[in-house]
Order: sequence, then structure tokens, then C-alpha cells
Amino acid sequence: MVKTSRIAIIGAGVVGLYLAWKLSKDGHKVTVFEKNKQIEKKVCSGLISERLLNFIPSDKISVEHKIDDCLIHFPSKTITLKLSPAHLILDRRKLGVLLLKIAQNSGAKVLFGQQMNKIPLGFDKVIGCDGALSETRKLLRLPCPAFRLGLQFFYPQEDHSQQVDTWPINFGFCWKIPRGQDIEYGAIGRPELVNKEFAAFLFRQNISAFEDKIEAALIPQGLVVPDTKNVTLCGDAVGLTKPWSGGGVIWGLTAADILLENFPDFEKYHQKVKAFFWPKLYKGKILVPLTYFLGNNFPFILPTKVSRDNDFPLI
Repeated sequence: MVKTSRIAIIGAGVVGLYLAWKLSKDGHKVTVFEKNKQIEKKVCSGLISERLLNFIPSDKISVEHKIDDCLIHFPSKTITLKLSPAHLILDRRKLGVLLLKIAQNSGAKVLFGQQMNKIPLGFDKVIGCDGALSETRKLLRLPCPAFRLGLQFFYPQEDHSQQVDTWPINFGFCWKIPRGQDIEYGAIGRPELVNKEFAAFLFRQNISAFEDKIEAALIPQGLVVPDTKNVTLCGDAVGLTKPWSGGGVIWGLTAADILLENFPDFEKYHQKVKAFFWPKLYKGKILVPLTYFLGNNFPFILPTKVSRDNDFPLI
């Protein structure tokens, strides 16, 4: 018989609401504290692999478009990555609203407009899922992960093709994503460099964009794990994003499942999550710049076509 715990989750993002759903379903009393007054639009491409369907029922997800390939454009060579599994383009806000309903239907209490300036009292366990600038992480006096800056701009032109185009830049890349009814242009890179690089990229693409149409968000990179027994972090609050793409949904949900498998033992969760993700982060940080170096200087070494799992590549 499951021992009922009183659980506080800080942050009503995808990972926080997923945990609220699963823990409530297991019979725990879950309260989610969200600083915003409603589920907000997130600066995110919403380009997520079909592995998402392993976590959320497929009949409930609204898919805008599907992507099969990613083209990496180096100066003298283009590499085609066959994405396996394929990727789905979703509206992140709609995904959040869906998970909110599922969590509430499972018994979770979700409180909006709750700015947390201390660890909430009266709970057996507290889980910080409050994003890249996690207040929970600050309250635990943990260091911040490294950050890159993501930029995003939507261009009003229909494009129903099923491939993403990318162009490597310093410590990141620019992209063009067909979303069906419009096209998304974006970039990820060092905060002090990426704005100029994105502006130059849009100029080369003959795209005019007003500054007020470009949205930005910090993207964490690392693995900041506490050593506490009753308070932990998950998702972007830990810094769990992929070194090669900056995407964090599948990694965050995978970490959430590791937490659920080991609940209520947070210390075991910390051990397991580090063992699972550290090798992937380490290899990614080495092989991504190596690939960019080879593509820019010795492109003949790289294959023209390759099939790749963009979530957990065998590298």
C-alpha cells in the first residue's frame, strides 16, 4: 500500500504538471504553486520527438506539423539528419493546458499567482520545477547552470515541408522551422553574441524582422543536483537540456520518470539522474564542437546522410 505524502511542486510547466499528475494518480496529495496567473505562452519551438507519446496519451495531443529531417548547412556541405523518431511541432501553451487538466482531474491542486520566496512548509516533499531561473534552486543556495540565449521569430508565410534547416554559429546554431501556417526562425548561442549573429542570419535570409517581434529566453545547460533529502529539482531547474539542440522536454520528462521510479527517496533519484545524464552531457559537450569544427574545416570527413536519435544519440 502506498504511503500518502503531502507534496509541493513549484512551477506549473510541462515537467511540474506531469509529476503532479503521476504523483496524484499514485494517491499522494499534491499542490502545485505557479507564479503566473495562468498557463503562459513559452518561448519555445515546441519541436519535440514522438517519444513524447510515451509520456502523454497521443489522442489528447494536438499536433501542428511533423518533421522528418534536419539539414545542417555548413559552408561547403549540407548534412541530412534523418530524425528517428520523427519530431512533432506543438503549441507549448496548449500542451501545458492539457497537462493542467489531466493533473487536476487526477486530484492535484494547482494554485496560480503564487510567487515563492521560501520553501513551502507543511509538506513531506518539495519538488522545484520552476525553470531556468529557478527560485527553488536559489533558495537551496545551489550554483546556476551555464546559460545560452534562445531567440525566436515567426514569419507569416505558409510552409508545409517536413524538414528543419539549421546553420551552425558560435556555440549554437540558427534555424528555420516550417510550422505549416508560418515559419519560425530562431537561434541559440552565447548571450553576448547571439543577437548579432541572428540579425546577420536574418539579413542573409532576406527576412525583415522588427525587434519587438523577436522573443528571447535563457536556456540552461548542466546538471545542478541538490543533496537534500526532502527538497529536489527537476527539468530546466536542474539544467537538463540537450547540448546539441537546447531542447529540454524529453530530458525533463525522463528525469521526472526517474524521480517517480525512486520516490520518495530523493537521494536515490539524485544518484540515478546523475548516472543517466552526466555521460550524455559530457559526450555532447565534446562532440558537438568537434562536429562543427569538422563541418567548417574538413567537411569531407562527415557523412552526407545519417539517421539519428535526437534525444539519446549513440555517441
